[in-house]
Amino acid sequence: MDNKEFAKSLEKRTKQFAINILRLTSKLPNTPEGNVVRYQLAKSGTSVGANYREANRARSKADFKSKVSISESESSESGFWLEIIDEMEWLSSDIVRPLLVESDELLAIFASIGKKLKKN
Repeated sequence: MDNKEFAKSLEKRTKQFAINILRLTSKLPNTPEGNVVRYQLAKSGTSVGANYREANRARSKADFKSKVSISESESSESGFWLEIIDEMEWLSSDIVRPLLVESDELLAIFASIGKKLKKN
């Protein structure tokens, strides 16, 4: 897989992650606490893909690095909120765990991209 194919594949993956996050957040309890987590997770979970998409359309290497860094941070934050949901037992672990695994994998991918950019 060349860089262009990888980029397209990762764009699709992060878009699907966003969709899955939005589906999950719609199931959270309608309480003040649930609403806070819903809002935060919806923001971070959709930001991962949005920023990566923007990175692939960056005008400079610095812009690309910045957007990838944001995707990395938002992946980490998404994992945090998913852990909260899981530990609060607001939803079944069967629903939450796959997204937690995906947020960890996306975090690892963006961290790896960031490290490669620092070397160049």
